[in-house]
Amino acid sequence: MTTLRLAAVATIALLTVGCSGGGDSAPTTVADTVPVVTDEPTTTEAPTTTELATTTTEAAGPVYPLTGLPVTDPAAAERPALVVKIDNNKAARPQSGLNEADIVFEEIVEVQTRFAAVFHSTGSDPVGPIRSGRTQDIDLLGSFDRPLFVWSGGNRNVTRAIEESDLVDLSAQKNANYQGGGFFRYDQRRSPHNLYAQTSMLWTLAPADAAPPPQQFEYLADGDEAAGDPASGASGDMDGLSITWTHDPSTGLYARTSAGEPHLDAISGGQVTTANVVVMDVVYRPSPADARSPEAQTIGSGNALVFTAGKVIVGTWTRTDRLSPVVLTDASGEPILLTPGRTWVELARTGTFTPVP
Repeated sequence: MTTLRLAAVATIALLTVGCSGGGDSAPTTVADTVPVVTDEPTTTEAPTTTELATTTTEAAGPVYPLTGLPVTDPAAAERPALVVKIDNNKAARPQSGLNEADIVFEEIVEVQTRFAAVFHSTGSDPVGPIRSGRTQDIDLLGSFDRPLFVWSGGNRNVTRAIEESDLVDLSAQKNANYQGGGFFRYDQRRSPHNLYAQTSMLWTLAPADAAPPPQQFEYLADGDEAAGDPASGASGDMDGLSITWTHDPSTGLYARTSAGEPHLDAISGGQVTTANVVVMDVVYRPSPADARSPEAQTIGSGNALVFTAGKVIVGTWTRTDRLSPVVLTDASGEPILLTPGRTWVELARTGTFTPVP
């Protein structure tokens, strides 16, 4: 497996990215100077911990709002959320950054799925492959308080919708011209599955009034046991892509399998993992920007399955408007508490995920 590492960047030359229709297209030029890549995986920030940690309700100190873990970098805690649209085509795997993101949303697109990876407590240099946005991202990401939105570009209607939203538009189309986000094409992959950037540089493009994101989920206090029934994981289908999450009691994490194979992370070289898996049953409707593109309806309510600490809780998700986080409640109406750590959210069609006994 080839892993990506930015070892030296002399200059990032002009990169022009063009997108049309409902998807992405290759850049008209390739960067004249491509970052050196080696087989040694790394990140520029603290690696993601595999330890399950402390509370958001009784913590001794401040916690990161998107993980509930104690703050180890006060400067990082003050920066805005940064969302990167990451390709999930088979040719795009292994991706860089999925194990470094605090929250990952998996959404259905025209062909299987794509990821919206939300970074805050840690970053990923590099991150990608980066692909186009969708109108469903506007409602989905509104609760992160004007997040930086990193994408390759899109058709005219999608571009207009994102420009008119409160997402901070950091498309490669706009930002490559002044090289501010560290965008580059990785020459060992074929376009359009080879566009990458650096979160350390993307954060420097944040507006002066950018603020950290609010808390999205509620977490267990230190020493508390998760509710629910025992379950070894989750199994589901996302428009033809089979997905399995398997709980590992030794780490407390869920490991991901895609299309029957371990889903690998190019930064760590290991399997994609998460502390929590939240399955939201949602309705998909045709996007107003492109009738061929499905659009997840993430405002309203629906059934939910929450997998945490080797258990499953059957409940409901509710969201009153696009600026509000999702509220997870169990059958009795009580909040569902997650294990502090990273969370993966599956925006699934109704009834397509089931617990594994």
